[in-house]
Amino acid sequence: MKSKGLLLLLLITLAYNGVFAKNRSSRPRLRRNDFPEDFIFGSATSAYQCEGAAHEDGRGPSIWDTYSEEFPEKIMDGSNGSVADDSYYLYKEDVNLLHQIGFNAYRFSISWSRILPRGNLKGGINQAGINYYNNLINQLLLKGVKPYVTIFHWDLPEALEVAYGGFLGAEIVNDFRDYAELCFQKFGDRVKHWMTLNEPFTVVKQGYLTGEKAPGRCSSFTNPNCLGGDGATEPYIVGHNFLLAHGAAVKVYREKYQVIHIYIYILFYLICLSYVTEPVMGRPGTFIRDPDSIRDPIRIRSENPDIRRGRIRIRIVKCWIRQSRIRIRIS
Repeated sequence: MKSKGLLLLLLITLAYNGVFAKNRSSRPRLRRNDFPEDFIFGSATSAYQCEGAAHEDGRGPSIWDTYSEEFPEKIMDGSNGSVADDSYYLYKEDVNLLHQIGFNAYRFSISWSRILPRGNLKGGINQAGINYYNNLINQLLLKGVKPYVTIFHWDLPEALEVAYGGFLGAEIVNDFRDYAELCFQKFGDRVKHWMTLNEPFTVVKQGYLTGEKAPGRCSSFTNPNCLGGDGATEPYIVGHNFLLAHGAAVKVYREKYQVIHIYIYILFYLICLSYVTEPVMGRPGTFIRDPDSIRDPIRIRSENPDIRRGRIRIRIVKCWIRQSRIRIRIS
């Protein structure tokens, strides 16, 4: 009886698998030639998440080194980027994998402190870091993979954080411009697609409002475990300086180096970097959720239906908009 039951189960399983396989084979298959010839297939990484070699070949520490190594309890599994995927040493294998998969683009970020260990030109240029990115870019091109380069993917040099608070300091605008120009000088003959800032809202919110990510700042009433900060003011200062830094980099790129494109990488859920002093939907002291918050100063347009109708008042520095109109415009 037991053997008959097992036989019946086997027959049912075979029948099910046959029907399933038939259904699968009848589905339309998506092929590469179903897409336009100029459609780009690619992959993306960030320097701190994949490179490793965090303390090697002259690289200076970033705020993520400090945050993850000195406060491992703030990382889910207590890990850090000291080794990560070891792409600093395995980049040729990584590029070969991209080629084998059939990707024709690779978006990666440059570690600011790998090429400028102190964060600025005064602190010196690390030639080993320049060599690494030259080798990576050349290997990508050799395999027919276009490089798409992000200039800043959250890993601010720790030296600038210590010197003047990083993106809290006005000095960051010129330092970021100089760093971006160094990238254009060293790699721009081969890199034609640039992104200045990766997801600035994530840094603003989780780095300075909730304190979940480096540099881990927020108001103590928001999170008593934060490393200092003021969630009522700092997010807006950082957002403001992000826009000015982006504008400064775009300006120097356009004037000296532009070949094709430069972008600011923004996700659709960006919110308005303005603090509401009267309730919105019954929530006092909240943010206005508006996907145009970063794009608007860039496009010389800043509108919110509630603001236009005069239903709320906001605390905002007027020079922000004036400076944005002068320095941030791109097409």
